[in-house]
Amino acid sequence: MFIIDIHYTAPLEEVEKHAEGHVAYLKKYIDNNTFIVTGRKVPPTGGILIANAASREEVEKIITEDTFYQHKVAEMTITEFRHARHNAALDGLLGESV
Repeated sequence: MFIIDIHYTAPLEEVEKHAEGHVAYLKKYIDNNTFIVTGRKVPPTGGILIANAASREEVEKIITEDTFYQHKVAEMTITEFRHARHNAALDGLLGESV
């Protein structure tokens, strides 16, 4: 699994110009069960995505579809982690926890 840490590099008003495309991008990957959790940081300096992907390379490819990335209004940092345990409510999505 991966944490994608989004950090805005442009003023918020510039970021907001690309929000509609970003939301469509999020929806695409939420709908196919790649993004498990998404949300904006508080204060709004970026966002966090939790992704269930097969590889770092897959995540790097997915990021290129984000309008924030395409318009250079944000930088993304990828952190991989080994998923070990989760709430049982997520079993259908992630399999049984260890």
